[in-house]
Amino acid sequence: MEFCGGCACGALEYEVKNSPFSAVHCHCESCRRITGSPMTSYFGVGRAQVTWNGARRFYNSSSGVTRGFCDQCGTPMHYMSTCWPGEVHLFAATLDDPTLYQPTAHVHWAERVPWLILDDGLPRFLGRST
Repeated sequence: MEFCGGCACGALEYEVKNSPFSAVHCHCESCRRITGSPMTSYFGVGRAQVTWNGARRFYNSSSGVTRGFCDQCGTPMHYMSTCWPGEVHLFAATLDDPTLYQPTAHVHWAERVPWLILDDGLPRFLGRST
């Protein structure tokens, strides 16, 4: 399967070969602040599976965590962690076809904002899923 996506201005695009191995909604404070939203959704793939076209900037949001953004418009594109070497987690909202994203769980549920009410029946993990 192939997944394609990009930023708001079109200066940064990606293509992913093969299927994601994870797809979750994250409620951690760091993801909320980076995206400016009450939660974010992402899918994990091997770094070698992703081909980038365009320039990225990087930000180390916490120890061992690197986040990538479009160099032009600042769209948050991905998350990488030393906890998962060789992986990159791409934000699902950047997909050209967001219907390809199929979430399987909520992570960092303990950090959720109380005013976001969700009743999707997905498993909820207080911290990260393992």
